[in-house]
Amino acid sequence: MQQHIAPARMAGPTDARAWTQRLLRYREPSNWRSLVEIVISILPLAALWVTMWLSYRYGFWWVTLLLSIPAAGFLVRLFMIQHDCGHGSFFRHRLLNDWTGRVLGVLTCTPYDFWRRSHAIHHATSGNLERRGIGDIDTLTVKEYLALSRWGRLKYRLYRHPVIMFGVGPAYMFIIQHRFPVGFMRAGWGPWLSTQATNAVLALIAGLLIWQIGLGAFLLVHLPIIILAATMGVWLFYVQHQFEHTLWEDNATWKLHDVALHGSSYYVLPGVLRWFTANIGIHHVHHLCSKIPYYRLGRVLKDNPELGEIGRVTLWDSIKCVRLVLWDESNKKLISFREMRRMQNAPTV
Repeated sequence: MQQHIAPARMAGPTDARAWTQRLLRYREPSNWRSLVEIVISILPLAALWVTMWLSYRYGFWWVTLLLSIPAAGFLVRLFMIQHDCGHGSFFRHRLLNDWTGRVLGVLTCTPYDFWRRSHAIHHATSGNLERRGIGDIDTLTVKEYLALSRWGRLKYRLYRHPVIMFGVGPAYMFIIQHRFPVGFMRAGWGPWLSTQATNAVLALIAGLLIWQIGLGAFLLVHLPIIILAATMGVWLFYVQHQFEHTLWEDNATWKLHDVALHGSSYYVLPGVLRWFTANIGIHHVHHLCSKIPYYRLGRVLKDNPELGEIGRVTLWDSIKCVRLVLWDESNKKLISFREMRRMQNAPTV
């Protein structure tokens, strides 16, 4: 199980590169701990799925829908395990990480190898204004937005609307978009193999389940789980980088470690939510050292409380983050459309 890691004297909380070096001591995963984490995530999901089907079969459809909430929580947790596998941090051996990630990718409707490639680009370019577009949420600067046509502005407003961002968007991404290697359509056979192999296994499993329990039962049981889990996942990813004092820089001034520490949030969640989200809220530490398995991130904060004061976003703060849609280059922060209009109408001195 998890070994105790003695705290060490750390560098100042703003010295991002020094933090990165000091965090290396937390990287070593425990294969037994990782296996336990999989078991306590996948078995409850399976039990909930069967219970949901039984409740539907005997006419208690409202129980089916109610149970989709915790089931979605366990699916989010499995996605986070897949996420750690993508970073090579869940098991000690790469093959074990990769094949665990591929199997879980079928459950999460996320082609593992394709997603891993996209996510690696996200880590390598996060916060770089000149390298936006892959693995992140589209974010325009104030100047870029004002340069758009009326149609362009309308499209961006629709994209950033909460109904699209956290309603239609997540369902579209996990059910439809992930069926194709979007962003890597011309990158060779690798992304296509990942997506189509996942699609084939998904189709096989879905077909067998529909044959056994019927299309209606399958959709009422499984679809709410997927949609809720997708919404939870997109919400978490949004809050991790779309907070007021995040950090974006031009390519000339962009520094990987600084953006990792100050461009990613520490999403302060209650204990039960930390468990279901596998500590992904400690995102600034994750970006500083992505090789740390999620079950060691809590230890990092316990040993180094200074890190808990950087990029803090509470539950209430996260709700207010929804209005932040444009990067204000002059003030180095995210702002709302209303704040942008206020800036435009402000008298010049």
